[in-house]
Amino acid sequence: QVQLVESGGRLVQAGGSLRLSCAASRCTFSSYIMGWFRQAPGKEREFVSAITWNSENVYYADSLKDRFTISRNNAKTTVYLQMNSLKPEDTAVYYCAAAMTSARSVSWPGSYDYWGQGTQVTVSS
Repeated sequence: QVQLVESGGRLVQAGGSLRLSCAASRCTFSSYIMGWFRQAPGKEREFVSAITWNSENVYYADSLKDRFTISRNNAKTTVYLQMNSLKPEDTAVYYCAAAMTSARSVSWPGSYDYWGQGTQVTVSS
């Protein structure tokens, strides 16, 4: 079973940057696609980004790809989300998730088997 722990969320001013980290259990990390989702108050959970085990395939929500960058370090069993030029609408709880490599859609929350507890990102205007 994959265990995921997010960190790095905090209050940041609009235009600022933030890097989120997700530490995963070593025994299964390399077998999973890793993704980031976010959920703002009153909204559905939204796909942010995903990355395959070898980091050769990355996926982004179209509206975010110019500002966000996903990466992973398998030796450290950690996935990262670098967020730049943050906007107030980026305010949300950000979740790390792990999906089987056979997942049909990396952007659908139902593809993911394991989820972290989330880390709060608040962007002030």
